[in-house]
Amino acid sequence: MPPEPAPLDRESDIMRAALDQVRSRLPDNWLVEADVPSALFGPDAEVSLASPQGDEAMLLVAAKRTVVTGDLKSIVGQLDEYAAARPGGARRGRQRATPMIVARYLPQTVQSWLEKQNVAYADATGNLRIALDRPALFVRDIGAIKDPWRGPGRPKGNLTGEPAARVVRALVDFQPPYSVPEIVDLASASNGATYRVIQFLEEQALLERERRGPIQSVDWRGVLDRWAQDYGFQRTNTVTRYLSPRGMSVIMDRLARVGDETGSRYAVTGSLATPRWESYAPARLGMIYAEDPDRIVDLLDLREVETGANVLLARPASDVVFERTELLIGVTIAAASQVAVDMMTGPGRNPSEAEALLNWMENNVDQWRR
Repeated sequence: MPPEPAPLDRESDIMRAALDQVRSRLPDNWLVEADVPSALFGPDAEVSLASPQGDEAMLLVAAKRTVVTGDLKSIVGQLDEYAAARPGGARRGRQRATPMIVARYLPQTVQSWLEKQNVAYADATGNLRIALDRPALFVRDIGAIKDPWRGPGRPKGNLTGEPAARVVRALVDFQPPYSVPEIVDLASASNGATYRVIQFLEEQALLERERRGPIQSVDWRGVLDRWAQDYGFQRTNTVTRYLSPRGMSVIMDRLARVGDETGSRYAVTGSLATPRWESYAPARLGMIYAEDPDRIVDLLDLREVETGANVLLARPASDVVFERTELLIGVTIAAASQVAVDMMTGPGRNPSEAEALLNWMENNVDQWRR
């Protein structure tokens, strides 16, 4: 068994461990000096980085035991205020101090947010990024991908399961503002599940909600990205592989001809569905949700195979995949949000096709979001 990590319960210990990671990754001829200000108003530390040529940069550090993405905006904003108030901070030839977050462990969502804002960070496991113009410096390293201090049995936020799928789909498919009770109705989910998902996404800075008020904005693309970490077309649903000897066009033609004669719900997803919004290269793989897969197999004359499949038929883990469907040449296709996440987690070239669909969705929000 791996050794238990040091407790690092005090912010001073966290600071020391994180800065040790910085020192260990810089050349020996770089100078790293940390000063802890005595003033009540100020950063937890001021860290000076000096190159061999004498160029110097200042990092203003906030040390936290744990950090969630939703806290970052206010933390970085406070560091920016400290930087603006520093004596001599605006002197000619002197660059503004750079904000930096240190913690015991920084999850990937936090790292991604900080990178987009060009905020330096380091944690005690070795996750590290510092990018400076003067002195020219870029340091990046990867540490733990899971929190080593998270003990067994401690709750962990995620977007697994049918309730999460329902709430995510509602948040993405409908444009805010809306209240939490309205999302409960739109998602057909329980109050408890809805509040848990919304709180999790709020912590990830993927939605903004007024205190005890309505949700004002949703980063729908970020929500889909986060959902794709816990949901997958093949790993979440019961998928069987088939061969359609005559290719994809036959599948769409037959589904269009039979119409409602399928006798149960189905929804085409993946690249077969994307011409509803924008055409890409001809589809090579058919992905279909079916309430009664055997019925679809008979209608489409599919043959189950071990290898060489060009159709993936899925019995869905949640019937949310059948909600807010649309028609394409008489064929029922899944909602754009469902198609996107299915392609993001699909095989072959699906992820690259998903990127193209997401870009279209971003430029044409009013055409798919209600």
